[in-house]
Amino acid sequence: MPAWTEPRTAPPNLLPAIAGAFAILIALPIFLIAGWRISGWGLGAVLWFGSEAFGALLTRLRTRTGNLAAAGVVAFGMLFRAIAVMVVVFAVAVSDKWLGLAAALTYAAGYSATFGLQLVAYFSGPKAGVPQP
Repeated sequence: MPAWTEPRTAPPNLLPAIAGAFAILIALPIFLIAGWRISGWGLGAVLWFGSEAFGALLTRLRTRTGNLAAAGVVAFGMLFRAIAVMVVVFAVAVSDKWLGLAAALTYAAGYSATFGLQLVAYFSGPKAGVPQP
């Protein structure tokens, strides 16, 4: 069976979140050196940290209850999280395209670092239901 179709346990979220925060923090000196607007970096950082906090809350909700209604709330929350970030970035970009672009790039840096590390942790992690030595 190919590696991408085998069920695996969920990877831990702390290390990917730290990597995303590190990417956001590394973006600050880049903004300062390039002379870009710090408000764009700030908006992207607030969106990323807020999205991660909401995701952590949803993950906690998912692990505390085992019923189907909670799974629906978590699914809707994850969808709402992504849509809320897009709406804010688009609304800002409509009024100021460079501010919206800076916020989107900052958010994308944090999101890419987090998601990339989550993928690595997931595919290098143990298979679900297989006892570890």
